[in-house]
Amino acid sequence: CRGHSELPSPVVRDDEVTVAARRRRKKVACILQSDYHLYSEIKEVHILSLPPISRVSLSLSVTPRVPDVSSILAPGGRTPRYTHTPRNALSSMNLDDSDWTNSIYTSPVSGMDTSFFTDDITNLSSALLKEDDPAAASLFPEFLGAFLKHSSSAVFELLEDYQALCQDKVDVLQSVVLRAGQNSKTAGVRWLLQQEYCSWRLITSLYRDRVQLAMEDDMMTDMTVPSKSEKVVVEQLFQRDSIIRQSQLVVDWLESIAKDQIGDFSDNIEYYAKNVCWENTLHALKMRRKSGSAFTVPLVTELDPDAPLRQQRPLADLDREDDARLLKNLFTLIRAGMTEEAQRLCKRCGQAWRAATLEGWKLYHDPNMTSGSLELKPVEGNPQRGIWKACCWRMAEEEQLNRYEKAIYASLSGNLRPLLAVCESWEDCVWAHFRVMVDSLVEKDLMSSGMANQEVETLPRDYLEANWTMEKVFEELQASELKRVLEETKEHYHVIQKFVILGDLDGLLDEFADWLTASKPLPSHLLRFMTHLVLFFRSLGLALKEEVCIDVLKAYVSLLIRDQQTDLVASYVSQLPAELATAQYATFLETVTQPEIRPRCLQLATDAGLDVAAITKLVVETVRERDETEFTHHSQTKQLALLSSVNQLSESLKQSNAIMRKFLALQKHDAAKAVFSKVPEDSMREIYCQWAGVGQTKAPAEDENAIREHLCIRAYLEAHEAFTDWFSHSSSAPQKPAPAPEAKFTEKVANEMREKEYQSSLAAWSCRLDVLTEDVKERIYNVLLFVDGGWMVDNRQDSEQDSERSHQMAALRSLCLPRLSFLLLSVLQNSSRHQEALRLADIISSDQHRLYQVFSKEELRRFLQKLRESSLALLDRGLDPLGYELQP
Repeated sequence: CRGHSELPSPVVRDDEVTVAARRRRKKVACILQSDYHLYSEIKEVHILSLPPISRVSLSLSVTPRVPDVSSILAPGGRTPRYTHTPRNALSSMNLDDSDWTNSIYTSPVSGMDTSFFTDDITNLSSALLKEDDPAAASLFPEFLGAFLKHSSSAVFELLEDYQALCQDKVDVLQSVVLRAGQNSKTAGVRWLLQQEYCSWRLITSLYRDRVQLAMEDDMMTDMTVPSKSEKVVVEQLFQRDSIIRQSQLVVDWLESIAKDQIGDFSDNIEYYAKNVCWENTLHALKMRRKSGSAFTVPLVTELDPDAPLRQQRPLADLDREDDARLLKNLFTLIRAGMTEEAQRLCKRCGQAWRAATLEGWKLYHDPNMTSGSLELKPVEGNPQRGIWKACCWRMAEEEQLNRYEKAIYASLSGNLRPLLAVCESWEDCVWAHFRVMVDSLVEKDLMSSGMANQEVETLPRDYLEANWTMEKVFEELQASELKRVLEETKEHYHVIQKFVILGDLDGLLDEFADWLTASKPLPSHLLRFMTHLVLFFRSLGLALKEEVCIDVLKAYVSLLIRDQQTDLVASYVSQLPAELATAQYATFLETVTQPEIRPRCLQLATDAGLDVAAITKLVVETVRERDETEFTHHSQTKQLALLSSVNQLSESLKQSNAIMRKFLALQKHDAAKAVFSKVPEDSMREIYCQWAGVGQTKAPAEDENAIREHLCIRAYLEAHEAFTDWFSHSSSAPQKPAPAPEAKFTEKVANEMREKEYQSSLAAWSCRLDVLTEDVKERIYNVLLFVDGGWMVDNRQDSEQDSERSHQMAALRSLCLPRLSFLLLSVLQNSSRHQEALRLADIISSDQHRLYQVFSKEELRRFLQKLRESSLALLDRGLDPLGYELQP
């Protein structure tokens, strides 16, 4: 008992105390099991967290990739790259000598029938989600709201919204599951949303890096600056090598998920040995010294860390139990990326030496080699990292050590076999392989740069020569000896995660195609996830198998129609090709039987950019062809009602047009605007739609002419309003302040301040005036150059003749078009746009528009006189009369 004679004796624990303690521990574990919080938002993703390598921090923003690692590799900084739990969401962690920690972790499907795993894990989602949970049903409109909210340039903000929506629902469903039990339908929905949230996190981190890489392709170089610092060499490796960087993002993703699951459980773990290592063995040795009696069971006679292995003697039973529990919890923390927390736990349990063994992974960096400063800075990392790593490798191979202790040191040295020995799920195995792959690639780079220590050569050749790739990792998983892992590789979300990691979108869409054609329907939440994933890839402009994307969208639209999500259908149909979108929405409208819902559906289609006229026409034709007799018999009354409604709308439009013609002739523009505002905005669309609804391919000539006239009046009113705004603004120019007479210094400063304010106001006023000038010019030209024959000219000549209306329209052309021409000329001249003013003469005299026919001789004379003023102004500027530079 060297060096321990002065330590106090621990409280002796009898069998009853131990049983009670175990019960209390199980109670704590159950509380932790019910309260774990799954999948909290990733605030930061760390590019590297190698055990023997520095963990380079990378923000997920799509800007600088060069990370700041100054604080990460410093003593006391962030610890090794690996810090996850042995089981992600589905692992059962069996402690070697105690079953207490079996309930530390809760599987998302814990408590469910194990046949889910033994029968067919591929159909797990369908088995869990035979019906949707009402608490999660709001995700469908919420996802659409998020999709419509963000433009294509804000795709990663959209992904963050998707994550937040899923996390909110997981939180809500978790409280329901606690009451309803793990066998409830809600537990299945919660599991689906947990998996979806996890997948969105992975997609966000990987594609932020991939998009940034694509943006920087033209700027990046492969130049490497020679360095004597391991830290700098690894930083440069992660900056230039996208494979290792994205592999580390996968490691970080898996660790962050495990960290969210375990929460702060380590703070709640109780150990009898708070500050003294192996207190029961120490107490037994002290009692033996006092009594001089021999042990009935042989124990170690020394208490240094290597004593049990060196002497081949055991510790006291309670100490072995505590050690087994501690080692498993340490690995749990390392699996969750929480190495510093694992070190603190070691110190709390009196095993500071064990905490020190977890410290040697940090890359060596001496800032004094390059700083050029006279002031010495502290050296970072482990200069003997190679020796430390070789020792970790040998400890991981030591057969007599606890399997979790071997896994801890295997994770720190890149030794895959002992690490896989404690991995029970797909997530654990992926984490182990990618961690080892990153470790191996980094070590190779250090060796090629000449930075690796010679001790690295003591590591096995297989490790140093392994050619790990992402594809090879998943090939290894396909050959796993664990039945559970093999089954989980077929689970929908893991398949998606695999192809996202590989960046194999063709393979992913092939899987989607197989799922859509399978006999069992996909869970609705999975289909929603697939749809929005396809839309995300589209927004990035990635090459996709378009036919599969269309099939996914069609399947989701069918789901929405089946679930009567009528407000959502139009937006997703609009993502289909135009002809297919028309057919799909027409099919949907056939299912809408409530008359009060149909106008809403048509409005949503219009808002989504669908061709409503083609859709309504197709609906009528389809219904008629389906059963001509039934259609004729049952729709005669409906057709009469539609015709009546169309006639009412068209008559109302014609009457309002007649009133506005009179107001325009009297120049009562405000009155005309008031009448115009009374006409419903969708009147014209409704007229076309309702004529299509009664089988007319196009509206009658009278109705089309009335609609055109209404558009002409609107264009004129908009032009007049634009001129009013311009005139009001041009008349309100800021006044230049009058300079004060000779004054004191303070008054001079005040004069200067007023002058600056004036110049600022004048610049803002001029900018606004330019905008208004462009607006009024555009709107007046919209009237002067009105399409298809001109302003207030009927497009259809096969209508019944209305001489009074024709006379009024011709009169309005002669009144309004010259008036607008003079207004535009005034605007251009007052804005010193004399060359543009002269171009107006070409438009008036053009035989294409024949606007000169609506001018009287007097108006043409005045118009030419105004143009003369513009020519004179151009001559004053040293230009020719048309505004061109004079030729020498």
